[in-house]
This record gives sequence, structure tokens and C-alpha cells, in this order.
Amino acid sequence: MTDYQPIWDEVMSKFRLGLGSIHGYDHWTTVQGYGMKIARADDATMSVVKLFAILHDSCRLDDNADPEHGLRAAEYAKEMRGRLFEICDEHFDRLYYACKWHAHGMISKDITIGACWDADRLDLGRVGIIPNLSLFSTWTGRRIAESLQPRSWNAGMEI
Repeated sequence: MTDYQPIWDEVMSKFRLGLGSIHGYDHWTTVQGYGMKIARADDATMSVVKLFAILHDSCRLDDNADPEHGLRAAEYAKEMRGRLFEICDEHFDRLYYACKWHAHGMISKDITIGACWDADRLDLGRVGIIPNLSLFSTWTGRRIAESLQPRSWNAGMEI
């Protein structure tokens, strides 16, 4: 069983943007919470989803445009593997792929990768973006996103 605290400790100590960044600690923990909910409901690999939540934005150099941050996160995961966590090749390949491509507007038929990406998209509201429901890979992620959609501005009003 993986002890995630040393991973958290290292990532937090090395994060260049500061833990209060819109891509920092609060975002990572929110993604982890959504990810665990999706993983439990849709039978995704929990360890991959947890590691994704911690790592996916951990190598950002900018809170705005940073198109290579996913690849840097995937490579960081590769550097940590064997040092801070053990994971089989199949699960590591999913983690690497999920980190590398998470910001490229894709969906996945792989339930674990989909859980990772959906969990990240579910926190887009923090930057004023309403997630596009067509970009959700999992049933549970889509249901959560639907529940977070703002009600129509004239809901309940007679016209």
C-alpha cells in the first residue's frame, strides 16, 4: 500500500507557483476528492487516480498558458516511480498518459484515464469555466458535472 504523504510533501515543497495558486494544493485535493468518488462508482484504479490528482499540475511554470506542463508531470511521475511509489507497468502507463494529455481536451474509453480527466474538469468552475458535458469520459463524472451546472438565469420565471 502506497504512503501518499511523502509524495504530497515533495510535490508541495517543489511547486514553483506557490500552494495558493489556482493550480495548487486546493485544486489537487479537489481533483482527488472528485477522482475518488468517480473511481469508487465506476471501478477505476484508485492508486492511479490519487497519483494523478497530486501530480497532474505539479510541474506548471505558469497559471495561464503552459502547454508542456502535462508532459513534465508525466516525466516527474517517472522520476518518482520506484523512489516514492511502486506501481505496475500497466497502471503506470495509464498515469503517464493521463498526466501527459490531461489538458488537451480529449476523452478516454479507459475508465481510469477518464476518471482522472473528469475529476480535473469538474474543478473548472474555480476559474469561471463551465465544463462541457460532451468532454466527460465517465458516467459518474458526467452526472456530477450535470449537478454542478448553473440553473438557467430565468428558471422559475414566467415569460
